[in-house]
Amino acid sequence: MFTWLKRFLPNLGLGEASGVRARNKKGRFVADDPNTPNVNEAYVDGKKPKRKRKPAAKKAPAKRGRPRKNRK
Repeated sequence: MFTWLKRFLPNLGLGEASGVRARNKKGRFVADDPNTPNVNEAYVDGKKPKRKRKPAAKKAPAKRGRPRKNRK
């Protein structure tokens, strides 16, 4: 999404999910209601944040092994 559009229209719900979990009066997390498929009650803004993909692990360099003895 364009950053200038997010700043211009912040209240339309076009922005990304905040990721802040909703809590009840006792401070416990609120669960999502499965009867409302459009809204996720577990988050404050009603949207579940997208998962961040982990970068691919770098391949370890090849090990050289034990050095050879000098034969003469």
